[in-house]
Amino acid sequence: MKDKLIRTRRLKIRKLRESDLEDFHAYRCDPEITRYQGFDTFDLQEAMDFIRKQQDKSIDIPGEWVQYGIEHISKRKLVGDCAIHLQIKDSLTAELGITISGRNQRKGYAREAMSGLMDFLFRVKGVCRIVETVDAENLASIRMLKSLSFRQDGELMENIFFKGKWTNEYRFILKKEEWEAGNRSFYPVFLDNK
Repeated sequence: MKDKLIRTRRLKIRKLRESDLEDFHAYRCDPEITRYQGFDTFDLQEAMDFIRKQQDKSIDIPGEWVQYGIEHISKRKLVGDCAIHLQIKDSLTAELGITISGRNQRKGYAREAMSGLMDFLFRVKGVCRIVETVDAENLASIRMLKSLSFRQDGELMENIFFKGKWTNEYRFILKKEEWEAGNRSFYPVFLDNK
């Protein structure tokens, strides 16, 4: 994405900044928010180190997870963050991750950000499919993926020992041709250089 931004109706997806530290840390240190995430809670220094490490990352390098901030346009506040990962063996396949702060959940931000990312990946980056692996207990994420026309592609029983227990996961997929057949972005996406 280099210095381009993805804008949806209410949100801007852009590089994380050091000025995001307070908002970023506020939800990344909450065990309830990180419950189903592939990371544990962050202390303040870990949060700053993480933000700094993201500055030079690019989604143009397959195999890297690249994290972006999700900013509410009118409030000019970070409401969460998202990650894009192009698979190293197949850079036409992407995986996404979304984290929304507790006080900003249940407002449709995750769905809106996900929709904008999907539009960007399919229309701009030429990705052919997006795959998602979700903890089977993460019902909110499962509902969101289904609402965006992802279909369940498999169930992975006791797939990973995660945060002290064996976890079942579901795999979801959305192919570009399925998206083009009527499942286009639910929110128009605009790219800026600002």
